Amino acid sequence: MLGAHAQAQTAGIPPASSIAPSVPALAQSAVPPGRSPSSPTPLASPTAQFGVGIAGTVTAPDGHVIVGAVVTLVTKPSNSQQTALTDGEGAFHFTRLPPGTFQITVTAIGFAPWVSHDIALSENQQYQVPEISLEIASASTTVHAVFTGHDLAEQQMHQEEKQRILGVFPNFYTSYVWKAEPLTSKQKFELAWRSSIDPVTFLTTGAIAGIQQWQNDFSGYGPGIGGYAKRYGANYTDGFVGVMIGGWVLPSVLHQDPRYFYKGVGSIRSRALYALSTIFICRGDNGRWQPNYSNVLGTFAAGGISNAYYPANDRGFQLTMENSLIGLAAGGGTALLQEFLIRKLSRGVPSSSSTQP
Repeated sequence: MLGAHAQAQTAGIPPASSIAPSVPALAQSAVPPGRSPSSPTPLASPTAQFGVGIAGTVTAPDGHVIVGAVVTLVTKPSNSQQTALTDGEGAFHFTRLPPGTFQITVTAIGFAPWVSHDIALSENQQYQVPEISLEIASASTTVHAVFTGHDLAEQQMHQEEKQRILGVFPNFYTSYVWKAEPLTSKQKFELAWRSSIDPVTFLTTGAIAGIQQWQNDFSGYGPGIGGYAKRYGANYTDGFVGVMIGGWVLPSVLHQDPRYFYKGVGSIRSRALYALSTIFICRGDNGRWQPNYSNVLGTFAAGGISNAYYPANDRGFQLTMENSLIGLAAGGGTALLQEFLIRKLSRGVPSSSSTQP
């Protein structure tokens, strides 16, 4: 048998000793320029062929991964966007990206949005975003408020309930806003009720009853505490019935405004005539002026009802007419005082009040 050396020669293959020197020569020829023969040749990155890559993981504050979070990648300055959802492990990946500057936004239901700083990446660079921990979103409620005419009327009515002459006596039925919103039936009742139960109303009723007791008016009520109590009850009932019928029931049925609207401009004569005319004319809920049926009929209705509780010798047509005419005259006198004096003496009048345009 021939030896290995002889076999190699027979096959025409040079012996190993003759090819060994060529190996280092080959390796040296593969070294890139500028690199020493002893330096290792770098391996090509396995992702280089895919361009820039960005990856990361999204978690909750307790460390659990968030599945289905929306991850939006914005490329600047073109502001082009790509979107991905986190997988079952809370991870996301963006590949095959061109070099550039990027910004990441992460949103998930129940969590506050997360926005990264700008990330600048060069060609074939792979970037692992530090773990993104979303914060629980704070509870918030958005309320869309619609301010209606009813709301404005309510606001104006509550302002009127603060108006007091000398800071004491109620001045609730005067509007210093010329174009005030009309009141609803419920608001008319509230204003009438508020006026009827005001503490000053009880005190003034008591003073009137005391004067009647002293002058022995309506003698059928008799003297002493019993007579005073009857006079007090009659006077309070007069006022209560009058304001309820004339300030609530009829204005609601007839759609009329029971308030006095302060004019405040013009000559003394024109203002005085306007004040006196309000006995017989009023503003309707539609904003138009019309006969003041509420005031006139309400005054006579209250006068007629008073026959039910006044002494028998004082009842009748005469009592009805007297009480009714006194009521109308008192209304006219009050309107004159409203136009020329009471506003100056009243507190709680809105500073933004507007007179007739």
